[in-house]
Amino acid sequence: MSRVHHYQTTTTWTGNLGSGTSHYRAYSRNHEITAPEKAATIPGSSDPLFRGDPSRYNPEDLLVGALSACHMLWVLHLCADAGIVVTGYADQAAGEVVEHPDGSGEFTSVTLHPTMTITDGSRLNDAIAIHDKAHHVCALARSVNFQVMHLPNVLVSRAKER
Repeated sequence: MSRVHHYQTTTTWTGNLGSGTSHYRAYSRNHEITAPEKAATIPGSSDPLFRGDPSRYNPEDLLVGALSACHMLWVLHLCADAGIVVTGYADQAAGEVVEHPDGSGEFTSVTLHPTMTITDGSRLNDAIAIHDKAHHVCALARSVNFQVMHLPNVLVSRAKER
């Protein structure tokens, strides 16, 4: 039987500069995202192209980051299950959005560029293959209607395990 998991966030607009949305330039796009029992508030805005604050996360940043994090967490889990010791992991993920003439937009792709370090060089091919499996089990990658690609780079640590 399938289990259902629930997630909840609250997004609060903090950008009323005094006259609300009386016109396009009259308000800030700033907002905050919170979730029950989470330690931090995520400062949000829109993309700077749409009058957003470049120092805050925009929804596009968060979607790319969520896809990257989901993939990473699955890779780490699958490596642990397979006995592959990962000692480092970083991903330079990138997304592409096409803007349409009416101002709407949509993601057309996200490419993950994870670099991870493992301790056993004989498991290099296994570690690379795990990225494919992770891609197929990540709930976020399975849920979006655009292509999510991954181009993993797996390095082998020269340090001995302790």
